[in-house]
Amino acid sequence: MAARGLGEIAVRFGLGFVGSARPGHERYSGSLCIPYLRPAGGEDGVATCRFRCIADECVKDADGLYLFQKGEKERHTGHGKYMSLPGDPPRLYNTPALIEPSPVLVVVEGEFDTQSWSVVGVPAVGAPGTGTWRDYWTPALLGYEVVYLIAEDEPGLVFMDGLAADLPNGKVIKTDGDSNQILINHGPGALKRRIGM
Repeated sequence: MAARGLGEIAVRFGLGFVGSARPGHERYSGSLCIPYLRPAGGEDGVATCRFRCIADECVKDADGLYLFQKGEKERHTGHGKYMSLPGDPPRLYNTPALIEPSPVLVVVEGEFDTQSWSVVGVPAVGAPGTGTWRDYWTPALLGYEVVYLIAEDEPGLVFMDGLAADLPNGKVIKTDGDSNQILINHGPGALKRRIGM
C-alpha cells in the first residue's frame, strides 16, 4: 500500500492481510482484505469484503519491483486478481463518502483508485468493474453539483458515458491511466488538477 501512495490511509479503510483464514475461507490466505464499510457502522461496520491477490509472483518482477511501478500488468495466471465471497452481489465501494458534505463526488473503477482520491481529500466511490454498476446506485449521485466520472481506458469511457447519460450532473473525465497511477507518477496535485480543483 505504501508503494501505491496509500499507506497513510490503509488503516482508515480497514485494509488487512489474511494471514490465517477461518475454515471455508482458506482460498483467501495471503490476500489483501478490502472491507466494504457501512456508513452507519453496524455490528462490525463491514458489509462485505473483497480479496486481492498480492502474491509476489503475481505482482512483482524477478528483481522484486512491483509491476505497476514499471507500468506493466500484473500476472495473475490460473486465478483472478480479485475474489469476492460466493454469491456476494457487486457493491459500491466507499459509501461513507456519500454522507460527507461536498458539492462534488468522483466515481472511479476499483478500490485503489477510490482510495487515491481520498488521499487528496476528494470524496469518491468506486464500482468494482465496468460491468458491475447497478441502477439503484444512481439516485445517490443526483444531489451533487458535479459528479466527475473518471474513465481510465476505452472500456471505462463506454461505462462512464453510459452512466453520464443518467446523470445530468455527470462530467466524464478521460485520463491516461488510472487514478492511482496518476497519484504515484505525478503527485496528489495532478489528480485535483484533472478535475479542475
